[in-house]
Amino acid sequence: MLYLRFIFLVILISFYVKDAYSNVKIKYKVGNEIVTNQDILNEQRYLLFLRPSLKNLPDNEITKISENSLIREKIKKKEIDRIFKNMTNTSFVDEIKKSLFKFKNVKTEKEFIEITKKNNVNYDIIVEKMKYESLWNELILKKFESSIKINKKILEEKLISKKINNLKYEYNLSEIIFEIENNEKFQIKYQKIINFINNNDFKSAAIKYSISNSAKIGGQIGWVKGTLLSDKVLNNLEKLNIGSVTMPIKYPNGYLLLKINDKREVKNKIDINKELEELVNFERNRQLNQFSLLYYKKLKQNVIIDEY
Repeated sequence: MLYLRFIFLVILISFYVKDAYSNVKIKYKVGNEIVTNQDILNEQRYLLFLRPSLKNLPDNEITKISENSLIREKIKKKEIDRIFKNMTNTSFVDEIKKSLFKFKNVKTEKEFIEITKKNNVNYDIIVEKMKYESLWNELILKKFESSIKINKKILEEKLISKKINNLKYEYNLSEIIFEIENNEKFQIKYQKIINFINNNDFKSAAIKYSISNSAKIGGQIGWVKGTLLSDKVLNNLEKLNIGSVTMPIKYPNGYLLLKINDKREVKNKIDINKELEELVNFERNRQLNQFSLLYYKKLKQNVIIDEY
């Protein structure tokens, strides 16, 4: 009798396992890596957890955003695994966790795990994804740090000029960097993005269209002093009100759109030495972001992506 029960149990388990696997379908092949419908569903949950406003989009839009996000991740992950053979040293993971807790306005890991459970998102997967994003940044730094070109004398002259002009504002900004593919026309692509922003919001548009590293967090940059921005960017921002979006600004890797989330006056006088240090760091990060975009684009061109 016990033997018959055991056989029945084995058959029942086999049935459920078979049924579960029959619902898993391959949607993409990125090089040697596969992306299934279940992977895409998990990515949707992850992106919705980071940006709940995406819930306002149609299901097909969320699915497409999730697919593109996974493809980017697979391409980057393959290169990271190739470069970093030994990834046991993950001392930066604690910093990643702190950033996540701050982003979701919680104080402890326990609180964060609770909200991941409520949103049906795996906490360890979130940390793993963020870990690879940090490793990608480290890879870009390692590969291109020697290629960064900064002329401190020119930057200092620009700062002095801005001090004379009494520049005293800083801006809370979000960005979209978009590129034009071979089969696209600039005006059509630009209008499509603007229509999407008007019908939804800038954050959702950044996640959908931006090729910048800030895309997953809705293009958010944060507060930036006017002294750190180029004359071209400043000229665009000074014409706009809070909540407005700039016209496309030509960028080495495409076109840049900036949204002014907020604006405030800086009452402190410009300290040239302190501002110069900030400007050097800002310029360094700007160049690294450009190298990141170009390197990813090169990797993508060398990967075969098949859709099923």
